[in-house]
Amino acid sequence: MPRAHANPELPPILNTSLPPSFRQIRLDLAREPGHPEGAHAIAYVLVAPLAADGRIDPAQWQVHREACRVVRLRPGEQTTGHLIHRPGGTWAFHYGAESALPDEAGHHFADERFAPGEYVAIRDGGVLHTFRVVSVARL
Repeated sequence: MPRAHANPELPPILNTSLPPSFRQIRLDLAREPGHPEGAHAIAYVLVAPLAADGRIDPAQWQVHREACRVVRLRPGEQTTGHLIHRPGGTWAFHYGAESALPDEAGHHFADERFAPGEYVAIRDGGVLHTFRVVSVARL
């Protein structure tokens, strides 16, 4: 059974209160040294609003920031947090004070399209890793 790190700061999302631009996005680790086939068990699942061009919509994020979530999946564990928009326009994952995990930054997320088959980069523990967008689904 996976170990879940609950974040008490995360109330349930009421999907009916969100605009239709909100999507559930799954990112799986792309192939890299040590993972020549990539890794489905090393992933992120995001809930975020996407604009028509597939990029994260910062205006909708601003209005519904509590609903913009991330689940960090690793073998044997999952950790929940928020998608945050930092000063200067960068995006990151914030896991809260209860978590030992530092914020993880999306590399150029403001410019990235979240569409199946596209690739995005995330800085995890000071190392930049590439993830493939596996799915984008309506909530």
